[in-house]
Amino acid sequence: MSKLLILITGGRGMVGRNILEHPKAKLYSFLAPTSAELDLRDFSKVQEYISTHSPSYIIHAAGRVGGIQANMAHPVDFLVENVDIGRNVILAARNAGVKKLLNLSSSCMYPRNAPNPLSEDLILKGELEPTNEGYALAKIFAMRLGQYIHQEDPSFRCKTFIPCNLYGRFDKFDPKHSHLIPAIIHKVHQAKVDKQQAVEIWGDGNARREFMYAGDLADAVLRGIESFDEMPDLMNIGLGSDFSINEYYRAVAKVIGWDGEFIHDLSKPVGMKQKLVSIDRQKNWGWTASSTLEEGIAKTYDFYLKSV
Repeated sequence: MSKLLILITGGRGMVGRNILEHPKAKLYSFLAPTSAELDLRDFSKVQEYISTHSPSYIIHAAGRVGGIQANMAHPVDFLVENVDIGRNVILAARNAGVKKLLNLSSSCMYPRNAPNPLSEDLILKGELEPTNEGYALAKIFAMRLGQYIHQEDPSFRCKTFIPCNLYGRFDKFDPKHSHLIPAIIHKVHQAKVDKQQAVEIWGDGNARREFMYAGDLADAVLRGIESFDEMPDLMNIGLGSDFSINEYYRAVAKVIGWDGEFIHDLSKPVGMKQKLVSIDRQKNWGWTASSTLEEGIAKTYDFYLKSV
C-alpha cells in the first residue's frame, strides 16, 4: 500500500523540519521543496507544482517571518509576501483538486487588547498589535480565504492551527533574528563560556509568555493529518499555561549549568504583560503537549551546541 503524499511548504524552516523528523513522519511521503525549487510567491509555479504532484494533503507552514524590528522596518514585505504566499498555496490547492489543507497561522492574529486566555472567537474583534500588523493581516487573510472557499465548495477543507510562541531544534540563535528562548540560550551560553558573573534582563522580568517546544507542534500537526475530518476548523495549539521572563532565564541557566546572577534593566521596554491562548478546543480534541520546559530547552540547547 502506497503512503499518502503530503506537500509541506516551509519544510526547511523550524516547524517544517520538526515535522519531518517526527517519528510519525515516516508513515507518509513528503514533498518539501526549498524556496529555490519552488518560489511560493509565483502563482503559476505553485499551480504547476501542486497540479503535477497532486498531494493528498497540504501542510502550509511557509511565510516570511521575523522579530519586531524586522516587522516594523519592512511592513510592506511582511504583508504582501505573506498574502501572496497564502493566496497562491490555497488557490492552487483548490484549482488542483486538493481537498485537505492544514494552514499554520500565528497568535498575532488576536487583538492586542483581547482578554487572556485568547479564545478563537476573538479574532477580528479588535485592533491588532501595530508592530506586526502586516504579518497578522496576512495570516487572517489566509484563514478567511480557506473559509470562503469552503463556503462555495463544502468538499474543500482548509483548517487552521493557531500555535502559541514556539522554540526548538532548528531555531534561529543569532541575536539579530532570534526570539526569546533561543536568545536566552545564546546569551546564557556566552556568559558561561566567557565566565561572566551576570546576565542582563530587559525590564523587571515579570511579563508572562507561553512558549511551546516545536516538536510538540509537529506532533499536533501529524495528529491533525490522522484525524483531519474530526478536528475543529480553527484551533489554538498551546500549553494553556505560561511562565515569566525571569522563569525562562532561570530554566535556561539550570539546563546550561550557569550559576551567575541576573540584573534587570528597568529602562528597557517589556512589551505585553501576557499572551496566553485558550486550549479548550484542543483539550476537547484530545491532544496535549508532552514536553516540559526543561526537556524542550535541553533538546534545543543540544541543537545549539552542534550548530555553533
